[in-house]
Amino acid sequence: MALKYKRVLLKLSGEALAGSRKTGIDTEVLNEVAEKIKQAYEMGTEIAIVVGGGNFWRGRSGVGMDRTTADHMGMLATVINALALQDALESKGVPVRVQTAIEMRQIAEPYIRRKAVRHLEKKRIVIFACGTGNPYFSTDTTAALRAAEIDADVILKATMVDGVYDSDPKVNENAIRFESISFAEALSLRLGVMDSTAISLCMDNKLPLIVFDLSDPENIIRVLKGEKIGTTLY
Repeated sequence: MALKYKRVLLKLSGEALAGSRKTGIDTEVLNEVAEKIKQAYEMGTEIAIVVGGGNFWRGRSGVGMDRTTADHMGMLATVINALALQDALESKGVPVRVQTAIEMRQIAEPYIRRKAVRHLEKKRIVIFACGTGNPYFSTDTTAALRAAEIDADVILKATMVDGVYDSDPKVNENAIRFESISFAEALSLRLGVMDSTAISLCMDNKLPLIVFDLSDPENIIRVLKGEKIGTTLY
């Protein structure tokens, strides 16, 4: 089967793993996602994953809290999701390594770029947790940074919406979805698909980004086959 992309960075939102529960982890959704990632892996794709932590905690949720402390709490939330995803994939026979930007050697490897690339070359999936390890940076920025570092062909952003719209489709029923749009346009229109730091990183490093809906995990496979779904940013 011909693959459009050899090495991908898959960005999963924490909320997507919560399913209809909205918070925590829905194990049924987790296993569905893991099954599709396994299929993508068996197709020969080299897969790195950055997972958010919004199903447990978002830095901006800490109203009145020191921003750095709130962001550190968010980083720890991503570790919970990373370990859950690792367990789900390993139960399906897929080799996985979790690397964290904040050292916690008892449960995961520290992030080392060369080691991460070596894992991918040896056909292991790598999950990056703890964001960049720094406050004030989102997991979207982490996805752009890690994708550039491992020389990924594309970033696949799996979210709760089926692409990028000119306005919030939950608020405006007449919102128009873009099939493709440049990073410069997305920045100028303030579309909010990713924070400006992440978009700038993608633009500067010529990293294409595809935003698609994870409510149907099969979309992961469709994207890898080159099917036109979601929105492509270039």
